[in-house]
Amino acid sequence: MNELKARALAYHELPKPGKISVEPSKPCLTQADLSLAYTPGVAEPVREIARDPANAYRYTSKGNLVAVVTDGTAILGLGNLGPLAAKPVMEGKAVLFKRFANIDVFDIEIKANSVEEFIQTVINISPTFGGINLEDIAAPHCFEIERRLSEALDIPVFHDDQHGTAVIICAGLINAVHIQGKSLDQVRIVCLGAGAAGIASMNLLIHMGVPREHITLVDSRGVIHAGRTDLNAFKRAFARETAARTLAEAMVGADVFVGVSGPNLVTPDMVRSMAPRPVVFALANPDPEILPAAAHAARADLIMATGRSDYPNQVNNVLGFPFIFRGALDARARRITQPMLLAAARALAELAREPVPEAVLEAYDLDRLSFGRDYILPKPFDPRLIERVPAAVAAAAT
Repeated sequence: MNELKARALAYHELPKPGKISVEPSKPCLTQADLSLAYTPGVAEPVREIARDPANAYRYTSKGNLVAVVTDGTAILGLGNLGPLAAKPVMEGKAVLFKRFANIDVFDIEIKANSVEEFIQTVINISPTFGGINLEDIAAPHCFEIERRLSEALDIPVFHDDQHGTAVIICAGLINAVHIQGKSLDQVRIVCLGAGAAGIASMNLLIHMGVPREHITLVDSRGVIHAGRTDLNAFKRAFARETAARTLAEAMVGADVFVGVSGPNLVTPDMVRSMAPRPVVFALANPDPEILPAAAHAARADLIMATGRSDYPNQVNNVLGFPFIFRGALDARARRITQPMLLAAARALAELAREPVPEAVLEAYDLDRLSFGRDYILPKPFDPRLIERVPAAVAAAAT
C-alpha cells in the first residue's frame, strides 16, 4: 500500500468512520431545555409552520441546509461505481460547504432504477432542505434531472459538475484572455469534452459574449460538426459547419483550449499550432490533457491552468459552489439563474486582480502573489471570498 493510500484510508476511518456528524445547535442539558426542544414546546413552531410554510425558515434549519445528492454514476474520474461508493465524495462535499460557507449538508446517495425514480425521490425529500446540490451524475441524464427538478421545486437546484465548473472556468478565462490582450467576443475556443462540464461551460461563455460559432466542441468521436448523426440534443446545439474532424485539426489557430476530458490527449504539436498568446485549460484530474511542463516547452507565450493544486492556476470548484449557495440561501432564491452564475464568475475574476492579503500568503507559504500569468483565480483560502461572491450572487438573485 502506497503512502497516500494509507493516509487517505486512515483519515476516513479514524478516530471514527466518515468525515461528518450532526451536532445540536441549541442546549439540551436540563428538563426545561428538553421541554422546549421536544414536547410540549416543539408544538408551537409546528403550528406556526402549518399556518405559514415560510416559517420553516424561521424556526428550523431548512434555510441553511443543503442536500448533496448523487446516484454514483460519474464519481470523480472513477466512473459509475454506484451510490454507496460515492458516499465518501458526498461527505467530502459536505465538509467543503461547512468549511467555506458555513452551510450544513446531508449527503443523500440514491439507488434509482431510472431517471424518473431519481427525480421523484429528490422531489419527495425536498421539504427538508433549502437547496439541492446534484453531484457526480452522468451526462446526458444530469441535464434532464437538473432541468426537471428546477422546474418542480421552489428551492435552488444546482449541478456542480455543470455550473460550478462553468463558473470557475469562465472566471479564469476572463482574466487569462485579458492578460493575453484579447477579448471574449473575439477568441476562438476548442473544448475537449462534451459532457456536463464542457457543455455547461460553453453555454455560460456564450452568455458572457463568446459567439457560438467561435466554439468548437470535441467529443470522443471527434469534432461535433453539422454532418454528424449521432448527437444528442445538447451536443447538437454546438454542431458547426466546419472541415475540422479531429482535435488536432480543430486546435489550429485556436485562442483557447478547454479540456474537461481525460489524460494526455493534447500533444505539444497541437499547442504549437494554436494562435499567438494562447490559453490552455487542461482540467482532467488527476492527470491533465497535457502537463504544464510540456505545454510551456511548446509555447513560451501561453497561460496554463489545470485542475491540480500542485500547479499554478488551479481551476477548483470550491471557489464556486459554497459561495453560490451561500448567496442563493441568503437571498431565499427559488432558482440559481444565469445572472447569478455570471455574477459569481465576475466577482471571482475581479477579486484575483486585487492585492493579495497576507493571510493568503501565509496559508500557501508564499512570499508574494499578484495578478498575472500564474495567478488568474483567487486561492480557496482567501477570506475575501465569503464576503464578495455570496453578495454578488444574492444581488443578482434579487
